[in-house]
Amino acid sequence: MSDVAPSEAIPSELILETWDGATTPIHALTEVETAQVLATDAFAAGLARTAEFKGKAGQVLLVPGADGALDRVLYGLGDATAPGLFRSLPARLPAGVYRIAAKPAEVTADQIALAWALGSYRFDRYKTKGGERAQLVAEGADVAEVRQVAAACALARDMVNTPANDMGPVEIETIARDIATTFGAEIGVVIGDDLLSANYPAIHAVGRAADPARAPRMIELSWGDTANPVVCIVGKGVVFDTGGLDIKPSAGMRQMKKDMGGAAHALALGRMIMAARLPVRLVVLTPVVENAISGDAMRPGDVLASRKGLSIEVGNTDAEGRLILADALTRACELEPALTLDLATLTGAARVALGPQLPPYFTDDEDLARAIEAGARDAGDPLWRLPLWKPYVDALDSDVAEIKNDPDGWAQAGSVTAALFLQRFAPKGAWAHLDIFAWNPRARPGFPAGGEAQAIRGLYRMIRERFA
Repeated sequence: MSDVAPSEAIPSELILETWDGATTPIHALTEVETAQVLATDAFAAGLARTAEFKGKAGQVLLVPGADGALDRVLYGLGDATAPGLFRSLPARLPAGVYRIAAKPAEVTADQIALAWALGSYRFDRYKTKGGERAQLVAEGADVAEVRQVAAACALARDMVNTPANDMGPVEIETIARDIATTFGAEIGVVIGDDLLSANYPAIHAVGRAADPARAPRMIELSWGDTANPVVCIVGKGVVFDTGGLDIKPSAGMRQMKKDMGGAAHALALGRMIMAARLPVRLVVLTPVVENAISGDAMRPGDVLASRKGLSIEVGNTDAEGRLILADALTRACELEPALTLDLATLTGAARVALGPQLPPYFTDDEDLARAIEAGARDAGDPLWRLPLWKPYVDALDSDVAEIKNDPDGWAQAGSVTAALFLQRFAPKGAWAHLDIFAWNPRARPGFPAGGEAQAIRGLYRMIRERFA
């Protein structure tokens, strides 16, 4: 059983509603405000000169009192007031209980509290856990909401960070069952050869080469009143991707434990929706497989059946994620959803186009695109729209089947053609595909190297507004 439990993903005591004891005040200041404060505080001004503290973005000045203990904190915002700036703060503070004494008027208590919680994340499952962390008394914030969103994001990051030997199909199923139990959801799981009789042939084909203990499965989690509009969230769950017989080089395989990031994000987003009790009928669909190599592995040139009935030529066994999503998206069609979102660590081409920090999304629904962008902007959770460029559809034509999983090279735009492939199987109406990276390749303030939760905070805000 996995020890990555939703309720333990982030210690809720990092964000406090109230505190009876002493707290250390934090003054979040722009460069102009910093100059004004230091002009009236000779002691702090002396410290600032020594530390070259000028209130630039991310600068921290710890100001002691007469007894030498920490008395207050000055935190630089530069010339910006983005809430995300607070994400880097808690990791730079000594353990203790803090409160925000001064902040820009346009930054809310909720935004600061969530940034603090996200910035406090650590993945220490395999290390000696040590030390207390900085805590924030989030006066005026909706602490319950902040904790739930932070816990969901931490769950996604923990799942992505956990290596494949401890985050296989069984562990993802266990986490899904834990979420179902916590929120009173229904769950169904189809495993191994039963996928064939249940008509998930593409999922079976991708995962059948794995050890029987890591058999492929289709997980369907349902929650909410059946009279409410159906929201389907689909997540790619490839627990490890060798590339199959089209094997990846060692450098390309190194981080493939994260190829289940779509499933992690789908479960995390579903958890947010259930915790908030949004008025929707939620269905989370996570096809979970290991793309392994054995005598039973699918081969380049094989033609697979799919749940939709379309035959798929396998041009490249390393383009396996779109195959399992094809069956899952077809299942979503059967539910007649009002909204479908799929999340997948799908293509390297998306990283070439936009890099690791800015995931692309695809949709032909202009209203949905505006709503997604509004949610992303409000949540400070960046993404960028790329086109479903129809002239590239011909690159998916197969000589022997109805579609193939590796586009012709002339189209070049690998993230676009992958999205066009998925569109053939997706429900009509409001659908968006997100090609996430789910990873920080290098550490930066507030963003440790490793698993990252991308886009789901913005999607949650969008869904909350759309179905209010």
